[in-house]
Amino acid sequence: MNIHAIRAIYRFEMARTRRTLMQSIVAPVISTSLYFIVFGSAIGSRIKEVNGVSYGAFIVPGLIMLSLLSQSISNASFGIYFPRFTGTIYELLSAPVSYFEIVISYVGAAATKSVLLGLIILATAALFVPIQIQHPFWMILFLLLTAITFSLLGFIIGIWADNFEKLQIVPLLVITPLTFLGGSFYSVDMLPPAWKVITLFNPIVYLISGFRWSFYGLADVAVGVSLGMTAAFLALFLGITAWIFKTGYRLKN
Repeated sequence: MNIHAIRAIYRFEMARTRRTLMQSIVAPVISTSLYFIVFGSAIGSRIKEVNGVSYGAFIVPGLIMLSLLSQSISNASFGIYFPRFTGTIYELLSAPVSYFEIVISYVGAAATKSVLLGLIILATAALFVPIQIQHPFWMILFLLLTAITFSLLGFIIGIWADNFEKLQIVPLLVITPLTFLGGSFYSVDMLPPAWKVITLFNPIVYLISGFRWSFYGLADVAVGVSLGMTAAFLALFLGITAWIFKTGYRLKN
């Protein structure tokens, strides 16, 4: 494995974050804090507790997951799309760097940024409400798996997209609505029976449920199912990425 190449690409992507600190870190933290203040104050005044947890604390895992999913996709998709846009992708493909090493570099950098952002948001939320983490190991595991999985999805989107507008289609029109409808701000058990069944077809429900369980021991679905769904997403996106490099889809044209 070409460790020097992986380190070079990884450091380049992380350096881009430092150059765009306001957009990469500050803006998502402020946006999430506004969600927290608005939903925590407006709705929290009417809903005191959810399954024994104050509403303000209850929505913290959902807000972290909302930011984690969107930022993982955005970081990875832009990271690989920009070399395609400028034409430098051909230099990368002709270099003595394997496809596996390229994926590790870009996805690893995007996942690192997303995890750091998630931890910053967690620290920010702790300033507003008392937060307890009952299962810190599983919290970190869900955080890492989700960041890696959706960074892979972002990598796929960055290769698929042929303009900057397409980079935003999936995060804005698919991921964000599914996250809002996936129990970020409420428990699935609060829904009417028919809507509860429909909601369980939303894959984001399982990610948020498992992540919230790591905080408070509360879950809308079994933790094993949440972990299995996360692993299934990871395997799916790994398979698609392998197919892209095997066929040269959007890379050789």
